[in-house]
Amino acid sequence: SSAEKLEVCRAHGADVLIDYTKEDLREALKAATGGRGPDVIYDPVGGPYSEPALRSIAWRGRHLVVGFAAGDIPKLPWNLMLLKGASVVGVFWGEFAKREPKANLAAMREMLGWMAEGKLKPLVSKRYPLGETAQALNDMAERKVTGKVVIVP
Repeated sequence: SSAEKLEVCRAHGADVLIDYTKEDLREALKAATGGRGPDVIYDPVGGPYSEPALRSIAWRGRHLVVGFAAGDIPKLPWNLMLLKGASVVGVFWGEFAKREPKANLAAMREMLGWMAEGKLKPLVSKRYPLGETAQALNDMAERKVTGKVVIVP
């Protein structure tokens, strides 16, 4: 959504950068995949970005619904899943952890192993003292941060 955020992505190894505020998301996703469309769409945002992403999806692709950071739950044209043989999958970690604790434990161990090996490096955008929690929340709401925010005592 900004040149600064795209640069963070580039610095962390992104192969393709799309500024959805300046480009047609559907067309950019199609172009980035040689016209095929993405096999998997990871969608933590929802809102106005879900439909163009879904319209770009490859045959038998999967659209992972992770959240609605945009605030709006999108109303999608369900015929697209039929026409593209695509699947929409809800990804809710809390319920997964509760219903499948062994699989969750295995996934957590694998992820922690990747962190120990340096394969996963969480980006901490900013640290705030506990007394500035309101400012931290405001900065997140106003999209002034990239990556994680940490509140420290």
